[in-house]
Parts: sequence; C-alpha cells; structure tokens
Amino acid sequence: MKVLIIEDEDLVRKALEFRLKKDGYDITTCRDGREGIVAIHAEKFDLVLTDLMLPYNNGLEVVAKLKEVQKTTPIIVLSNIGLENVVLDAFNLGADDYMTKPFSPKELSVRVKRLLNK
Repeated sequence: MKVLIIEDEDLVRKALEFRLKKDGYDITTCRDGREGIVAIHAEKFDLVLTDLMLPYNNGLEVVAKLKEVQKTTPIIVLSNIGLENVVLDAFNLGADDYMTKPFSPKELSVRVKRLLNK
C-alpha cells in the first residue's frame, strides 16, 4: 500500500516515514504543499498524511486538490493547531481523520490501518 506523507518538519517527516515503513507501507515524502500536489497528480496513493501548516500550499489546499484528483483516497490531517474551525474546514474538504501533534506513533499506526482496511 502506498502512503504519501506531506510534512515540512524534517524530524516529524522522518519519524512518520520510519514508523510506516516498519508497518510495511511504501512511502513517498514531500516537504511542502506544492511538492505534495505534484505527487498526487503524478501517482495514485492509498492514503495521504498531510500537515496543515505547509510552505507554498497549505494542508487545506492539499486536501481540496487531492479530493479533486483522487476522490476516494483517505486523508489524515496532522497539525499543531487544534483550532475547531480549522479542523472542521479539513473535514468539510474531505479529510477522514485529524491528529494533533505531538501524537503517539502507535496511535498513528492504528488510525492508518483502520482507514486502509475499510
């Protein structure tokens, strides 16, 4: 299963990549929203994890673009901000789940598996 991680913080991106590779997923990573949008136009993913606060195109723009291109691909939004209106915007655009940073790698694994085994 192919997972796209869009995260601008190197340490977080590498930790997500390490954990999900350990779980057996094929991982593609991007450092900003622009790279993420290019990736979703170039390749089909089984799941996308995206931060909200990204350079160039923010996570909400990424979610909206992904739902135009790959309507059924599940999305987990990650963020330091737990602002209710931002969370609701993400869900209204098509996000399937939301995790506030910092989060447990084990919890992330469970959420990814849950979305991929629907």
